[in-house]
Amino acid sequence: MKLQVLAAAVDKDAKKLAESMNLATDAIIVNQCDRYSYEEFEYRNKEIRCFSMKERGVGRSRNTALLHASGDIVLFSDEDIRFHAGYEKQVLAAFAKNPDADLITFNFKVDERRATYRNGKERPVRWYNYGRYPTYSVAARLETLHRCNVSFSLLFGGGAKYSNGEDSLFLHDCLKKGMHLYTSTEEIGEEIYRESTWFKGYNEKFFVDRGVLYHHLYGKAAKIFALRFLYAHRDEMCCEIPLGEAYRMMSRGIAEGRGR
Repeated sequence: MKLQVLAAAVDKDAKKLAESMNLATDAIIVNQCDRYSYEEFEYRNKEIRCFSMKERGVGRSRNTALLHASGDIVLFSDEDIRFHAGYEKQVLAAFAKNPDADLITFNFKVDERRATYRNGKERPVRWYNYGRYPTYSVAARLETLHRCNVSFSLLFGGGAKYSNGEDSLFLHDCLKKGMHLYTSTEEIGEEIYRESTWFKGYNEKFFVDRGVLYHHLYGKAAKIFALRFLYAHRDEMCCEIPLGEAYRMMSRGIAEGRGR
């Protein structure tokens, strides 16, 4: 099997990025910047292709990379990821070990302020736990993604109308299409900490955007999951905006998601 990294970046030099990410496989970089251009070069005897584009939105970048991808296994990534030596072997070994896996999530070393998960054991990803995984943790069989017609939302994520959630929606759609998702305990890289490009605190936009996302994820059960979410994180999220007001904001977002 052939592994190919699909990286989303903003205003980066592709050759410097290949070095900072410690790429050791073929890769496609989609670079959001102020121009349209294409370059192709070798790094460590691997083919790196970079598509520069003016359009904004991380979902658009990931879909562009998928459009041009050719690897048997694609590993999604971001500009602030640095891969460990041997990551190719780890990823391909995980798929060889789980031949029915269409998608596998891997561990990364991250700042504790950004940690949302840690795979302590190998197990299937289910409806009750798919929302914790960032896109950069995901590797998938390209043929399956194409066959199931799965792609990234253009409504959510950095540079889009709504703040974040494109990763949860992507995994939601993979499960909905019947794909087999698993976790791996292998750590294949680290995230270099930087300030979030979208998170500006637990403000009105955060809660409204989260409500829109919950409509797309949970449908008629969105308000129940919104209340559950707020109650579980009330000590962290509801210091400035009380829980009841945050719930009303999320409900407004749910209604917006329904088109009302």
